[in-house]
Amino acid sequence: MLRALMYLLPLALTIYAFIDCLNTPEDEVKHLPKVAWVFIILLFWIVGPIVWLAAGRKRASSGGRAPSEWHRGRRSTWVAPDDNPDFLKSLKDEKTDAGKSDAGKPEAGKPEAGKSDAAKDESALKDWEADLRRREEEIERREGGAGSGDASS
Repeated sequence: MLRALMYLLPLALTIYAFIDCLNTPEDEVKHLPKVAWVFIILLFWIVGPIVWLAAGRKRASSGGRAPSEWHRGRRSTWVAPDDNPDFLKSLKDEKTDAGKSDAGKPEAGKPEAGKSDAAKDESALKDWEADLRRREEEIERREGGAGSGDASS
């Protein structure tokens, strides 16, 4: 059992130091570049991890570690779109931009310009009904002309 511990303890220490080195931001690595520390940890598998843990990176003070520059200004949790102020601002900007382009300019080709939503819906429904009636009459005319030889009642 003690023999296995002699190999497992340095191996565990090497794996821990290797992962710690890879997860450490580049600006917190001291004395050597990060790549050099990885080679030292892997090549000198007993001394390398100990040197890394002792002198390879800046250790956080007792108050905890400040976020790196990449994390500053970013949210740490997911925010729903209706609670996200940036998203709400973009919606408001789009709405005001659309309002500015359409403000007071009813289009000449559209009779429902300036009407309320209910009036627009009613107008669209009447247009669809008229189009449907026209298509049905057109189909009846085609079938009536082609089917005049049939003696169906």
